[in-house]
Amino acid sequence: IQGEAIERELALLKVVGSGDHRVEALRLASAFGARTVDATLNSFVFELTGATEEIERFIKLMTAVGLAEVSRTGIAAMSRG
Repeated sequence: IQGEAIERELALLKVVGSGDHRVEALRLASAFGARTVDATLNSFVFELTGATEEIERFIKLMTAVGLAEVSRTGIAAMSRG
């Protein structure tokens, strides 16, 4: 692609935990603008769309609060203009 391109990636993250870990997972998801697409009494599935670097930061932070599974699309890109 010549010139600048718009690059985005989609990730689904399953986080399993209880108590403070659940509260922290929700706080982090909110801070990153992630959407909660599934919630049970012991897990969440979050959807995050963004630059690869942002996805990587989110995954790293969620590891500390019970990250159980990740599914990523890879980069989708389109030239600007």
